[in-house]
Amino acid sequence: MPSSSASMPSSSAVAPDLTSASSPQSLKAEILSEALPYLRRFHGKTIVVKYGGNAMVDKSLQAAFAHDVVMLKLVGMNPIVVHGGGPQIDEALKKVGKSGTFIQGMRVTDEDTMEVVEWVLAGEVQQDIVGLINHAGGQAVGLTGRDGGLIRARKIKMQDIKDPSVYYDMGHVGEIESINPAVVKALQDDAFIPVISPIGFGADNESYNINADLVAGKLAEILKAEKLVMLTNTPGVLDKQGHLLTGLTPRSIDELFADGTISGGMMPKIASALEAAKSGVNAVHIIDGRVPHCLLLEILTNKGVGTMIRSY
Repeated sequence: MPSSSASMPSSSAVAPDLTSASSPQSLKAEILSEALPYLRRFHGKTIVVKYGGNAMVDKSLQAAFAHDVVMLKLVGMNPIVVHGGGPQIDEALKKVGKSGTFIQGMRVTDEDTMEVVEWVLAGEVQQDIVGLINHAGGQAVGLTGRDGGLIRARKIKMQDIKDPSVYYDMGHVGEIESINPAVVKALQDDAFIPVISPIGFGADNESYNINADLVAGKLAEILKAEKLVMLTNTPGVLDKQGHLLTGLTPRSIDELFADGTISGGMMPKIASALEAAKSGVNAVHIIDGRVPHCLLLEILTNKGVGTMIRSY
C-alpha cells in the first residue's frame, strides 16, 4: 500500500497568498475593478479606431489589436475600424517599379498608383484585418466608400501651408464630400464590426485615395462617436523637447501648429483629431500602437498610453 506521505500534500508546499496586493490574482481583480466604471460609461457608445503604424505589421500587435476590438464589442461598445496601409502600399509600388511621393504628409496618387492603392487597401489589408478579428471571435465586415454609398469624394485642392497662392495637383487624392453612415449603423445593429478602407468615389464613379485619419475623424463626427482613437508609431503628441503631451485642448493645438511643434505626417492626423473634437466627439486619443493591448489600456484604465484631446 502506498505510504501516507505519498497520499498527503508535501509539508513543504506553500499555498499562494491571495490576500497579497502584489499577487497575480489581486492584480487581475484590481484591473477588472478599475475597468468597471468605464464599461458602464461607454456601454452602447461608438468608438472609431484609426488602425495604422507598427500595430498593422507586427504579428503579435495584430493579434492584440484584434483581441481588443472583439473585447470592446463583447462588453457592449460599438467599435468601428478605419485602417491605413502606407507601408503595404509602398511595398507594392516598389514591386511595380514606382516610388511614393508625399506633399505635406499626403501621398500623390496618379492613375497607376490609384490602382495599386485600391488593390492593397480594399483587398489585401482590409481582408487581413477582417480575418484577424474573425479569428479572435468577432464578426467583422469589410467596406470601402462605395459600399452603401458610404463615402462621396471629390478631387482635393492641396494648398501650400506657407504660400496660400500655391496649390498642388495630388492626382487621385480626394477630400470627403459627404458620408452616408446607414450601412455602418446597420452592421452595428446586427452585432458586426465594420472595417473601412479609406477609398471614396466621385461624381463620375472615379476612385479617390483619402487620408485614413481624415476618414476616421469625419466618420466619428457623423456618428457622434464617444471616442476617436488613433494608433501611431509614437508615444503620442510630443513637444519640441520630445516630451509627451498627455492632455490637449483645441486652443493648445492651435498654438502647437503656430509654433511648428506639429508638422509633417502628424499634421493630417492632428487636423482631423482637432476637427472631430470641435465637432462633438467627446475625446480624441492619439496613442502608441507599439504597446500591446493599447486600445484596452487607453479606454478601460486610469493610465492611458498617449495623448488625449478633449472637446473643450
